[in-house]
Amino acid sequence: MTTTAETGPGMKKFVVLYNAPQSAQSQMAESTPEAAQEGMKAWMEWASRAGSGIVDMGQPLGAGKEVSQSGTTDTNTNVGGYGILQAEDMDGALALLEGHPHLMMPGASIQVYETLDLPGM
Repeated sequence: MTTTAETGPGMKKFVVLYNAPQSAQSQMAESTPEAAQEGMKAWMEWASRAGSGIVDMGQPLGAGKEVSQSGTTDTNTNVGGYGILQAEDMDGALALLEGHPHLMMPGASIQVYETLDLPGM
């Protein structure tokens, strides 16, 4: 489920990357319908708490490719999903992630990056 909202005035945007030792595809394939339903319930409870701090709920990501001058290869990161938040500053964005259900998974982590305005854009 992807939810998208406009960023509020004076708010900064933050890209959130969900990392895990197991790919989102394999997690979903191995999950029972009951476990998947419980997982979605936990995410929706978090989304309710985060409220207008969510610009884009994001989605799980499949296998990726890395493109460089030397060619294209499979990615070797553990990024399994993304989201976009809005907050006044990094501390505000981090506060939105307190108690996030992604962190219940062993070995999981969340990376947060502030987006920067491009000069002249």
